[in-house]
Amino acid sequence: MTTVLFDMDNTLFDLVGAQISSCHKVVQYLGQDDGDELFSYFLKPVHGFESHENIRQYMQERDIPVDGNFTVACTIYENQKLAHITPYAGVTETLQTLRNQDFPMCIVTDAHSRDATLRMERSGLLPFFSGMVSWDMAGAKKPSPEPFLTALGMMQAGPEGAVFIGDSPRRDIQPCTKLGIRTVYARYGDRFSPTREFRDADFIIDAMDELPAILAAL
Repeated sequence: MTTVLFDMDNTLFDLVGAQISSCHKVVQYLGQDDGDELFSYFLKPVHGFESHENIRQYMQERDIPVDGNFTVACTIYENQKLAHITPYAGVTETLQTLRNQDFPMCIVTDAHSRDATLRMERSGLLPFFSGMVSWDMAGAKKPSPEPFLTALGMMQAGPEGAVFIGDSPRRDIQPCTKLGIRTVYARYGDRFSPTREFRDADFIIDAMDELPAILAAL
């Protein structure tokens, strides 16, 4: 095993928690008190999980004037979201351990490269990684195989020599399994599976500090 591939959001840090906090700040600015309701717009398959158009739709449906408010609301959303990006417990220490063991590490994310870089810098995790594949680099989002194949090419690794750590059964674990990449389901970060009882990964972890022992056994 030569290469360790990581999902970013909700695997290395709690993006959903950061989004919820930022939504509460936005609605406060708009004179509302339903931050969880605003966040629910980001979960709808209309504009996308990262799109500011979710904020616009929220405002329009409540007859909140968009002119003069929308741009400020988006700025508040982005600033607050970034401010709440902090690594999960054990992530920094685990990545340091893996780097000390000379494991090449790469990020594979559906975020835009600009946003991914800002989040990784904010979390202090960027220096641990020698590669990053974002959706704008791969030309497709997960569960398409393209992001994973792009990462393997970037790291000059074959699927049999790689392991992927991610929180989403559908977008991370299942496509990697089809490609022959070994998988680690980061159950602690899975915000959307109703039971988190997914068992098809090669390994399951409930904290990042469980990862080194798994890699040592491969």
